[in-house]
Amino acid sequence: MKLLEQIKENAKKQCKTIVLPEGTEERTIQAADQIIGEGIAKIILIGKPAEIQDLAKKHQLNNIAKATIIDPESHDKKEQYADLLVELRKSKGMTKEQAMKLVTDPLYLATLMIKSGDADGEVAGAKNATGDVLRPALQIVKTLPGISVVSGAFLLLTNKPEYGENGLIVCADCAVLPNPTAEELAQIAVSTAATARAIAKIEPRVAMLSFSTKGSAKNELVDKVVKATELAKQMAPDVMIDGEMQADAALVPSVGASKAPGSPVAGKANVLIFPSLEVGNISYKLVQRIAGIEAVGPVLQGMAAPINDLSRGCSVSDIVNLVAITVNQAAGLN
Repeated sequence: MKLLEQIKENAKKQCKTIVLPEGTEERTIQAADQIIGEGIAKIILIGKPAEIQDLAKKHQLNNIAKATIIDPESHDKKEQYADLLVELRKSKGMTKEQAMKLVTDPLYLATLMIKSGDADGEVAGAKNATGDVLRPALQIVKTLPGISVVSGAFLLLTNKPEYGENGLIVCADCAVLPNPTAEELAQIAVSTAATARAIAKIEPRVAMLSFSTKGSAKNELVDKVVKATELAKQMAPDVMIDGEMQADAALVPSVGASKAPGSPVAGKANVLIFPSLEVGNISYKLVQRIAGIEAVGPVLQGMAAPINDLSRGCSVSDIVNLVAITVNQAAGLN
């Protein structure tokens, strides 16, 4: 079974509720209909009920009647959510009047629903910029204990079973943090290991990548990766983490044995941690375009609850897949 099919099958067993704040966006409502029909998740749509019903009729969507539809302007918990927002943001000077206005914003409302336990995760971004999706998430849901950074992982699905985990490689950060410190890089490594376990159901073997393998080069950039490796091992002693190492030493058994003998990761890494966003973003796009590798993501990680951001050019199937991934993340956090 292909990985995405397996992710969907795993999601069906979890009975999680995902909120889609862009409930009147056409691709989103079509995806919601498919998600409900396949039993991937329970769905909450935020938007004017009449608009949602008109779109459902237009696209002949029979499953939308099973979704929970929340009108952001008028719903039973509006004041309750506003009080919660005031409590969470009172140190920033949040007033009740400001909160009552913000809870009518679907992106804020979605994150407040998650914080209140009324939803397990969120998928948005089909019509909103990444910054707009992340802002309320960071203000309200915040990050996991011990984690201060949000990062973006990709699942690389190759046709080379000799690499990674039968051809699967999870890598980060490819989407969020431009130049992480050693401490932040260590957090990214630990978060990505958790993503590999929750979504891909694999035992992570994490390689901290550099242009040096075990001291073959001396540079402050190498020093950062060395320090990050030490910190990541301290943060997650139950995870196999090693570095610094070059990409070939991480992935090719013969090279790993030669350059890093005795390493529990070299030559068999299935999680790759890039030293910077520049490296990560360039690398995944190169292999995606030149080698024809399927890149699924970005999957946002490090949040206390899963909140994932879509590309505004996304397809219906992209939304369905990301909801299934979000369900698996939510199950992994429980």
